[in-house]
Amino acid sequence: MIDARRPEHTEAGGFQPDDVDLAILRQLSQGVTTDVIARRAGFSERTVRRRLRALADELGVDSSIEVVVHAVRSGLI
Repeated sequence: MIDARRPEHTEAGGFQPDDVDLAILRQLSQGVTTDVIARRAGFSERTVRRRLRALADELGVDSSIEVVVHAVRSGLI
């Protein structure tokens, strides 16, 4: 859920993750774990988790699942 206390995040119409983030979100939405996503992308699991946290922060949400839900609802993935 978007945090109404953070007005800069109440409207995420400008939310546009880059291609790497979209690939991460697509895989996460399919149930792929962050360690497998990391291996496939050639990143550390920490990097994948950091990217997901940055997306969550940008949207003002609390979890990577909420980021995935937003991406699905907005047609990004």
